Amino acid sequence: MLGPVILAASRSDRMRRFVSAAPGTKQVVSRFIAGESVDQVVPVVRDAVAKGLAVTLDVVGEDITTREQAFAARDAYLELIDHLRELDLGTKAEMSVKLSMFGQALGGGHELALANVRPVVEAAAAIGTTVTLDAEDHTTLDSMFAIHEELRKDFPATGCVIQAYLFRTEADARRLAANGSRVRLVKGAYKEPAEVAYQDKAETDKAYVRILRILMEGEGYPMIGSHDPRLISIAQELARRAGRKLDEYEFQMLYGIRGEEHLRLAAEGHRMRVYTAYGTDWYGYFMRRLAEKPANLLFFARSILTKG
Repeated sequence: MLGPVILAASRSDRMRRFVSAAPGTKQVVSRFIAGESVDQVVPVVRDAVAKGLAVTLDVVGEDITTREQAFAARDAYLELIDHLRELDLGTKAEMSVKLSMFGQALGGGHELALANVRPVVEAAAAIGTTVTLDAEDHTTLDSMFAIHEELRKDFPATGCVIQAYLFRTEADARRLAANGSRVRLVKGAYKEPAEVAYQDKAETDKAYVRILRILMEGEGYPMIGSHDPRLISIAQELARRAGRKLDEYEFQMLYGIRGEEHLRLAAEGHRMRVYTAYGTDWYGYFMRRLAEKPANLLFFARSILTKG
């Protein structure tokens, strides 16, 4: 039951200040955040690709309150793309974006987010890669899907994320699978009310399998976002039954979690992409990682009680 408490704390400025000041925070954050700048994350990308992995890069930050901050978020991704151009990795390095960073929650936010994300998608396409739109809380999804649909008119490889714990997701998956989208399926990491989302882990897992079957049997490109060994095994079986080749779907896992499994799947010939976050505004992202897995919280609790 700690998960909802931690998710609530992810919105607390007071808790943000406490966690940021704790002596062991930097050590733990570095487990999940690949660096604070582009220059720090580039060696991480190079190392991952050298090991046979792919990456999706996320410039962390969601609490955008001004248009100027939204423009700065856009520019941070454009800077990232400039660095990726020099690496010439193509789709081995793509990007994930949260539309909240591009001003989605501001006045006129839908149009603002679309206007800000479009040049990022255009620049990504120019260097041979693409962008995936991350899902956030359920109130933002209609806007996200509309922006996804609009971007795909010119950039059909633009991906999106769906969350298994939401009741609406099976219908969303059927629509996306039918139109050939790139879709990352995750369990979901936001605090959602019982009116819109499963509250029980077992029900969420069942929904995940149902939705994954829809994606595997559809016309799109499924991206399995999970660290759960059982779900990974089920995904492989569903892919086999659907007649999918190894390059017709991929696994995605978070930087800093189950690194040996990343390498194992890649060694077996699977596409394995590591979700790699970086940046200075790491707090919200970090707290959701703690909420997802109690072991992460225990690791952090021990660390903040130590010096350095």
